[in-house]
Amino acid sequence: MCDKRKPVQRWAGKRLDEQIILITGANTGIGKETAKDLARRGAVIIMACRDTEKGEAAAKEITEETGNGYIVVKKLDLADTKSIREFAKQINEEYQHLNILINNAGVMMCPYSKTVDGFELQFGINHLGHFLLTFLLIDLVKQSTPSRIINVSSTAHTMGSINFDDLNSEKSYNSVKAYAQSKLANIMFTRELARKLEGTGVSVFTLHPGVVRTELARHLNPVVRCGLAMLRPFTKSPSHGAETTIFCAVAEGLEEETGQYFKDCKRATCSQSAYDDEKAKKLWEVSCRMLEIDWH
Repeated sequence: MCDKRKPVQRWAGKRLDEQIILITGANTGIGKETAKDLARRGAVIIMACRDTEKGEAAAKEITEETGNGYIVVKKLDLADTKSIREFAKQINEEYQHLNILINNAGVMMCPYSKTVDGFELQFGINHLGHFLLTFLLIDLVKQSTPSRIINVSSTAHTMGSINFDDLNSEKSYNSVKAYAQSKLANIMFTRELARKLEGTGVSVFTLHPGVVRTELARHLNPVVRCGLAMLRPFTKSPSHGAETTIFCAVAEGLEEETGQYFKDCKRATCSQSAYDDEKAKKLWEVSCRMLEIDWH
C-alpha cells in the first residue's frame, strides 16, 4: 500500500472538477476503484468497457456512492481495432478535451487466442489496443494540457522480453511469457511516448499496481490459483491496488517524472530491458506497422 505519511499530502484532497477522465476496463477491479475515487473528486468519468451491462451497473454504484452523476459508459473492445476506432471517433466528436487517459484494461495469462485482427490476445489487448487508442485520442489529450496518460503495467515485466521474431506467439506460446512481454511493452511504450511528447505539456506514467485480488486471475490454472489463495494476506484489495494509478493521475509536481515507472505511490526501478531505448523505438515502429498507422 502507499505510504500514508508522504504521498497522501500531495493528492489526498485534490479536486478534479470539470476534468474529463477516460478509464479502460473501469467496470471491475482496480479500474472501477480508480473511477470511484476520481468521481469523488468531481471529474467527468468515461468508463470504456467491453461489457456495457456490467459497466452500467458499476456506474450506477459509483454514482450512488459518490453523488457524481457525470459517469458515462461507452462500448470499447480492445481486441477489435474497428471497435477502438469507432469508440475514439465518438469521443473526439463528443468531447472538447480529455485531461487524463488511463489505459487500465488487460488480460492475464490466458489460453492462447487471437484478437479479431489476428494478434495474440495479451499482446493485442494489453499493448496494441491501448497503443492504437492513445494514437487516436492524442490530439484531444494535447488540447487539454496540462494532461496525463497513465499505462498500467506490472512487475511481471521483469520476466519479459520483446520477441520481435514472434510477437504473436505463433511459433510457440507460453502464457506467462506472453503476459510479461505485453507488460514490458507497456513500459517501453510509456518511455518512448514521453520522449515524443516532450515539451507538449502531456505527462506519461506507467505503474505496477501490486498483486491485486481481481478477476484477472480467472485464467490461471488451479495450482497457481491455490498458491495465490495462500498468499492472500500479502495481496492487495482492488481499492488499495488502485492507489498508485490514482497517485499518478492527481499528485502534484509529477511533470518532471514523465516517462517513469511507479510502484506504491513512488518512483521505482524497471528491469534492464525496459530501459533499452533502441528496442523501444523498434517496438514503436513495429506496432505502427501492425496497426497500419503512421505515428511519428
